[in-house]
Parts: sequence; structure tokens; C-alpha cells
Amino acid sequence: MKMTTMPSPSATAHLTLLALLSATTFYCFYKSRRLKNLPKSPNPSSPPKGKLFYHSQTGTSKTLAHRLLDLLTSNDLPFDLVDPHNYEPEDLHKETLVLIVASTWEDGKPPPNGKFFADWLAESAEDFRVGSLLLSKCRFAVFGVGSLLYGENFNAVGKEFSKQMRALGAEEVLPLWEGDVDGGDLDEVFGAWSEKLVRVLNGGGLGNEAFGVGYGAKDESEYEMISDSDEEDGGENGGESGVVDLEDIAGKAPSRKSSTIVKSNGKLNGEKEMVTPVIRASLEKQGYKIIGSHSGVKLCRWTKAQLRGRGGCYKHSFYGIESHRCMETTPSLACANKCVFCWRHHTNPVGKSWQWKMDDPLVIVNSAIELHTKMIRQMKGVPGVKPERLMEGLSPRHCALSLVGEPIMYPEINSLVDELHRRRISTFLVTNAQFPEKIKMLKPVTQLYVSVDAATKESLKAIDRPLFGDFWERFLDSLKALKEKHQRTVYRLTLVKGWNIEDLDAYSSLFGIGNPDFIEIKGVTYCGSSATSKLTMENVPWHSDVKAFSEALAQKSKGEYEVACEHVHSCCVLLANANKFKIDGQWFTWIDYEKFHNLVASGRPFDSKDYMAATPSWAVYGAEEGGFDPGQARYKKERHHKSSH
Repeated sequence: MKMTTMPSPSATAHLTLLALLSATTFYCFYKSRRLKNLPKSPNPSSPPKGKLFYHSQTGTSKTLAHRLLDLLTSNDLPFDLVDPHNYEPEDLHKETLVLIVASTWEDGKPPPNGKFFADWLAESAEDFRVGSLLLSKCRFAVFGVGSLLYGENFNAVGKEFSKQMRALGAEEVLPLWEGDVDGGDLDEVFGAWSEKLVRVLNGGGLGNEAFGVGYGAKDESEYEMISDSDEEDGGENGGESGVVDLEDIAGKAPSRKSSTIVKSNGKLNGEKEMVTPVIRASLEKQGYKIIGSHSGVKLCRWTKAQLRGRGGCYKHSFYGIESHRCMETTPSLACANKCVFCWRHHTNPVGKSWQWKMDDPLVIVNSAIELHTKMIRQMKGVPGVKPERLMEGLSPRHCALSLVGEPIMYPEINSLVDELHRRRISTFLVTNAQFPEKIKMLKPVTQLYVSVDAATKESLKAIDRPLFGDFWERFLDSLKALKEKHQRTVYRLTLVKGWNIEDLDAYSSLFGIGNPDFIEIKGVTYCGSSATSKLTMENVPWHSDVKAFSEALAQKSKGEYEVACEHVHSCCVLLANANKFKIDGQWFTWIDYEKFHNLVASGRPFDSKDYMAATPSWAVYGAEEGGFDPGQARYKKERHHKSSH
């Protein structure tokens, strides 16, 4: 039998000493890399200051931290505002009071400016050599900034910080509070937390009352949270998307709660406005006219151009619309994606289902036309505007339901389309391929688009940054639903250099799923710098790049699709189903709008070939005009001088 020898008391003391020395040595040399711009040591004669850290990608947490700093200063509570990128986390054990405002970014990870800090904290909390007394002299509080739309990843960073600080011996002066950027009340929740924090730091104590607005500490018997993911997919897919864009501009968070607060009596708190006053002001600054509580209209630059006789957009070249008579609108400013090339840099709301107040479709159409025509009238007197075009523009004949957001989310979209058709206004509706059931239920529109922003699951996730965990299945089902439609259908491809321009085989494999009539291929439009997007002008393809991609893609189809039209100015090329729209060598991509409206009014079934019209020679691919209508006057700006060609 093997004998076990117990260590002597002196040996035990020796082992304890070795353990302490090991921990000390570990922290002396652990991650010896020093970051630049370290904060200066405080004046020895000054009282010790607390540290207020912000972990931020787009600026929300940084802005909130500045607000908190102002409040702390006004209450004679000295704090230094610290970017964790410029802080050596090994010094954390010297701090006596730490406040953290932390955002969650991609896949539940911290923003880049706090990655080193977060890694150090996580590794320290898990390392047995460190122990639970490292931060025993430190008190702390954490406020998490996230979005409930992303299920299990909601405020993952803030939760981890709270757990890890406690594991290292720090005392939490307030329980973790969590703000929802997509709930519309982030400012209110943060303000309540800040005031509570100041009272605690001034000796007010924690108290037992339920504080916060749905997301802070609360009495669980009083409130029950029902989330989108619970209602739609049992919570199983809520966090699977992993592409987490959890920050919008502070104070511009979309006006929605992804969770509805239900009191114990079971009554709902009431519906929310989709557009809050702040987001309304933001969109109006960008030129939008907001209709009611969830719709918008905007005057397109091509509308202005054709009012002046200076050319129409690519839809004029491809399909024969009159750009000066086209109204760009949407019945839903909300969207289920946060695409990297979003025109609005994600200042519009997001959501996976309709849960806002709903305006009447007739009111939306009437208001859209009224606001659109008012903007047209304001063009009177603008140099170059032609009186006859101005008069025509006052009677819109086309409606592009593609302004921003996801129009197909609007529950009364069919009634809205009916109302537009009743006025003989054509409809060009774009959907982001995340609502296949809505596509199936949609009545015939003049032309139905599905955005095909990528051809593989990985690239679609990276580019569209979808909210749905089952985004790829929804995308494929949307293409299948498109195949069952009888009106004109389109795949809309936006090429982003370095992101999706190499996937020719994958794109061609999607053709048979939806069997679209047309495939629009357009280079991405650079919309300026944004903290929510990594795109630069380097990601914008030249027209020659778009042409080469289009020709190669057409070749992959083995004659089913051919390059039909182009619009050089928009960096856009059109592939068309040659079996349907090429007759005796002549393309018929244009639309007979009067015939379309007559077919709708008849109530009889019809398909895309029943209202096609011949394409003019100047719009055909390879024409000398490059898709520019020779009946228009082309203007170019050169060193502040204008020349007519």
C-alpha cells in the first residue's frame, strides 16, 4: 500500500510563499507591452480620482461617458475619462473606483478600442495564479450598451466585465444596468442609472426600489419581458446572426422597443412611435420628409436633374420611367439589416417584425404625393428648370418604394400598392430578402426587386449584417418566392470591391433559384465616412469593373441572360432574360405603363411579357451614348465651370 506523506508546516509555508511570489512575478511581467499616451500620474497633493472608461465603436458609449463625467463633476466627484486603448490594464489594481460604459460589438465582442483591456480582464479572471484579491481595494459599476434584437449577445461585454471584476475581488456598488439602443429609451435608462450612481457615491446607499426603465434592476414580479426572439423563433435564433452592430449615434437610437413590457395585470404598455423626435430631426436634416409615424419621402437628385433636362437615372435608360415624374418613398423606415453600404449610416430604425403604431395607407399615399409635389414646386425658379417638366413633375407617374428601410414590412403594403395603381402610378418595390412570406402575399407590382448583396452565407452576413439568425434560409426562400411571381422581377446586385466582387460562380448558382427577368449590377455608391462602415473609395468599382463582372456573369448563364443595357453615369449594367425580352435581335426591356395599368384594372392574370416595350438604341449595351438619353443635355462640372456636351 502506497503511503501518502503530508507536507510539514514549514513546507506548507514555503509553498504559500512560492505561490505569492509566482503571482507577483506574473503581474510584473504579464503583458509587458505598454500602450502609448498613458495617463499621467495624478498630483500627489490632489485627492485620488476615479476612472471612467468607455468602450465604444461608433461613439455612443463615449458620448454617454462624457454626459456622466459632466454629472459627476457637477457633484464634486473627481473622475478621469479614459479610453481603454490608452490605459495599461496592469494598473487596474491601483484604482479605488472604476466606472465602465461598455458597448457590445461583433459576435458579442468588445469594440476595438477596448479589446486589450477586455482580453487582460478575461485572462486574469480565469488565471488561478491571480486569485480573487487583486482588485479587492476597487469599487466599480458597469453600464452596458447593446440591442435586445441580438438575443443572447445582448450586452455580452458589460455582463462579462461585471462578472470578471467581481471574480478579481472588486466590489460592485450598483448592479449591472443595460441600455437598448434599438429600444428608443437609451438616454432615459442611462440618465436614471447616472443619477442613482451619483446618489450611491455620495453615500445615498443602494436601496431596494425597482429602478431603470425595463432594463435596469427591477422587481421580477412586477415586470415580465417578452422579446422578439421569443415570439418569432422561441429564442433559439435570436443571437445566431453574430454580426452585431449595436451602436448608433447617441440620442439617435431608433424609436422602438424590441421587448414589450407587460405588467402583472397582463396589459401592454402601449405601442411605440417608430420615429422619435430625435430621429425625425436627423432624417429631416438629410432631406427626408417624414410622413406620420413610420413613412418618408425624399426628392431624388435624378428627379431634379430631369426637371432641368439634364438626364434621368438608370431606370429611365433600362425601363423608360420619367425621372422628373418619379416619387421616391417608403411606408417603413425600419429595416432588418444594417448593411455596410447603408445610405443612412444606420440612423433609421431596425426590427424583425412590425410592432409600431400603424398609419392608414391612404393617408400615407396622400401625404407622400402632397409632400413630393411641394418639393417639386420649390424647384420653380431654379436655374435650368424647364417649365413644361415642372408641370409634368407635379403629377407623379412612378413610385420607387426603395427609399430606405424595408417597405414590405408595412402590414398594409398591398392596400398601399392598390392605392398607387388606382392613381395609375407605377410601383418599383425593393425588398431585402428577409421576409419570404411577405413576398408570397404581395400583390402584383410593376417591378419587384430582391436585393442580392452577396452570393454566399459568409459574405451576406458580413455585408448585410442581418438581424435574423436564420438570415440565409430567409434569403434563399425569398428568391424561391420571387420565382412564383408573374410580374417583372429583378435581382439587384451591389458590387463592393474587396467584399463580393469575386463570387461569380456563387452568383450564377442563384439564377435558377429565383429565375428573375432581369439582373441589375451596380457599383456601390460611396456615402462618406461613418463609424458604422469600413468602406472607402477603394471599395467603389469603376464602370469597367462592373462591365467585366456583368459580361463574365452573363457568360456563366450559357445564353439564358445577356448584357442588355448600361448607364455609365450610374455605374450600372442590366442583364436580361434573352428568351423573354429579346425578340428578333431587338431588346424589349422598357415598360408600357399604360398597358400595365389597364391589365391591373382588368383584374385578369397577366405576366411580365404582357407589358414590355422596345428599348431605344441609345440605352442598349455598348451604344455610343452609354445609356444617356440624347434628348437630354449633359452637363459636366470642371473646375467650377459648366460645359454643355
